Amino acid sequence: MEFDNGILHIGGFISVTLGIIVLFVGKRVNSAFRFLKEFSIPEPVTGGLIYSVLIALLYVATGIEIEFELSARDFLLVYFFTTIGINASLRDLVTGGKPLIILLTITIGYMVVQNLTGVSVAAAFGLAAPIGLLGGSVSLIGGHGTAIAWAPRIAADYGIANAMEVGIACATFGLILASIMGGPIAKLLINRYKLQPTVKEPLNVGVSETGQGGRIGYLDFLDAILAIHICAIIGVILNKQLESMGLQLPLFVTCLFAGILVTNLIPKNFPRLSGTEWPSRTPAVSLIADISLGTFLAMSLMSMQLWTMVDLAGPIFTILGVQFFVALVVTLFVVFPAMGKTYDAAVVCAGFGGISLGSTPTAMANMSAVSQRYGASHMAFIIVPLVCAFFIDLVNALLIPFFLANF
Repeated sequence: MEFDNGILHIGGFISVTLGIIVLFVGKRVNSAFRFLKEFSIPEPVTGGLIYSVLIALLYVATGIEIEFELSARDFLLVYFFTTIGINASLRDLVTGGKPLIILLTITIGYMVVQNLTGVSVAAAFGLAAPIGLLGGSVSLIGGHGTAIAWAPRIAADYGIANAMEVGIACATFGLILASIMGGPIAKLLINRYKLQPTVKEPLNVGVSETGQGGRIGYLDFLDAILAIHICAIIGVILNKQLESMGLQLPLFVTCLFAGILVTNLIPKNFPRLSGTEWPSRTPAVSLIADISLGTFLAMSLMSMQLWTMVDLAGPIFTILGVQFFVALVVTLFVVFPAMGKTYDAAVVCAGFGGISLGSTPTAMANMSAVSQRYGASHMAFIIVPLVCAFFIDLVNALLIPFFLANF
């Protein structure tokens, strides 16, 4: 650690250590306050916000700024998005069928509308278009991970120094709005149209932390690490090739694409040095994804400089208010009719509420709460995770650079 001109610089090793501590603090706080779990607030978000508030109070009281060395955080980002690519299977398109295509089409259209809404509201306040994008698909439908991933580039390329803080603020409040929105919408639709499941079946709560199952040996863990590194190396090569062609994409995007390509082009039982199958959707890869994302978010959130976004409080809350209204209208008057006005459609609407303003965990929590009360909806638990956990990242990776370049 070094102190220079009122700034306390914290090195990479201690930054990672603090990130882990912040993650555990968030876990303890979430366990102590039930409403945080009900709102599906991620543990690193809880802990990171607490630490960022404490750091802001320290700055207000003493004038001392704290800066963290975050190169290890960026490394974790590449790890996380590479695991998403490794876990992606294009064959899942066949399972979802027509409902998946309908929901995906609506979601892509909604992402365009969400960005246009953010840019328009930002323009009304005389702000640059990238700030509107931070209040659009970058942070809302993209969530904390996408906001944190794109904020450094937006800050560097467009001179928006507090891009990280704006993106995180929008993602956090969007998460809360999404949690509030999903369940009540499904209840309204179910009661108004007297909907119920066509067949009584066991509940399917989708993907969850406790649903991974299976023991993980050290060789399983190393095998997953090796697969991630192979895809990351291909991602780096792909990134450099695209850069030489004049197309600049963040490294995590090309690593995501590399993971998808390797997983879907090479047979799973292709002979490997480890003697095992390609570790797509294995507990080891899921564990690494959780570790990477959790520590990445904790480090990013604890390093926020909240005092830099006071001047943008009005525009941010205005953007979020308008985005909430747009999401509500799209869910009720587009998603529900397009999905058939059935019980499954109502559960999908609860999930879409989580997608539109929040994250994959929020969507799953919304649908789980509805299905536990009214009955199972296997169709919803097939197509919503595919859309929000896979396709959104791919579409956003193309949509965000397009809007940055043209607005």
